[in-house]
Amino acid sequence: MFRTIYWFICFWLKLLLLIPSYIKVKKMEDIEERSIIADKNAREYMASLLRIAGCETTVIGLENVPRNQAVLFVSNHQSNFDIPLMITQLPGKKGFIAKIETLKFPMIRDWMKFMHCIFMDREDMRQQVKCISEGVKTLKSGHSMVLFPEGTRSADGNLLSFKPGGLKLATKSGAAIVPVTINNSMGLMKKGSFKITPAKVTIIISKPIEITEEMNRDTIKLTEEIKTIIQNSLM
Repeated sequence: MFRTIYWFICFWLKLLLLIPSYIKVKKMEDIEERSIIADKNAREYMASLLRIAGCETTVIGLENVPRNQAVLFVSNHQSNFDIPLMITQLPGKKGFIAKIETLKFPMIRDWMKFMHCIFMDREDMRQQVKCISEGVKTLKSGHSMVLFPEGTRSADGNLLSFKPGGLKLATKSGAAIVPVTINNSMGLMKKGSFKITPAKVTIIISKPIEITEEMNRDTIKLTEEIKTIIQNSLM
């Protein structure tokens, strides 16, 4: 329990300490420079929180991430710690397809916007279409994106059904898809609980999938292919 209390104290305290940087970045007009600083701050902030949580991370397959091009990382979702893990362990700047509820947290919301995150309302189809369009523009501009196609965290680590809609980010932008499998992040914090416990997490990055015209026509088939790849890497 002490670790959990200490972690949440550090979460808010470290966020408050970023206020001077936040004010400086918010005034910047150069979007690219702003995203670089936001990524650097996010990496340092999240890395410190992972250390406090007692997270030991092993990453397999970093060589599979294409360099000097934007990609769509597609990953399973086990824990609230998945976003810190993706920020700190994957190379390059990246935004996330995040729940619209995140907009309730002002400073966190703004940092995520600086990183090109997109906030999706699962109950509003029109808004979802707009988000996909925005995400396609982000990928085409050279910024990678992260998608959790399950749409929510798995309570037991087993894969939930994958929603195919988000893969339009890749099929419409032409960005390669990089499947990512997160193993045992739920050991850090299980769904429905705020208790934090030390855990060893293994992240497996599979080979990229280049988008073809057939994939653009059959997103459901592509979704199942990616789900199978991730399923095969679950430990």
